[in-house]
Amino acid sequence: MISVLVFESADVAVETTGALLEGGLDVLEVTLRTSASWTALELIIEHFPDALTGVGTVLDVDQMKRARDMGAAFAVSPGLEPDLVECATELGLFYMPGVATPSEVMQARALGLNALKFFPAQAAGGPAMLRSFVSPFGDVSFCPTGGIDFDNVADYLALENVFCVGGSWIATREDMRAGDWRAITDKAKRAKLHV
Repeated sequence: MISVLVFESADVAVETTGALLEGGLDVLEVTLRTSASWTALELIIEHFPDALTGVGTVLDVDQMKRARDMGAAFAVSPGLEPDLVECATELGLFYMPGVATPSEVMQARALGLNALKFFPAQAAGGPAMLRSFVSPFGDVSFCPTGGIDFDNVADYLALENVFCVGGSWIATREDMRAGDWRAITDKAKRAKLHV
């Protein structure tokens, strides 16, 4: 399970990460959606070197290179861009581009990838769509994100072609604003039960 993190302020990065780790979740994706993202990423890598911390919403090669230079363990994008695949390969960085259609899965396979982000999961057909990918794409595994929460996470994790799920429902912006670290830890523990 990947905790997808959107930081409005880097000031809460350490506490949020600590709460997630206390709850048993140690794979974190810091999304590059806010001005606080890079500082938050730096703080998490510095304070929690044993966590598996990567970056999400990677849209260009410069972001990919900067993330690798900072010590990110992986990178994720919302879509499929061949230049980013090539860059990640050159950097030796584990990379999951986003796909939502059979054509995109085929393009990713042609680029040598077999672990992909399925995004936006719920809007793109949810578990039913992923189930339909099993037969034609038996060599591909997916990490669905987008619209996943406690109500449907088990449906995704039950699929044979899903190796993990990602979501921001465990450490929400509201939790961070309120400094409710106990809520984050409790949700992490609950999410861990599904893994």
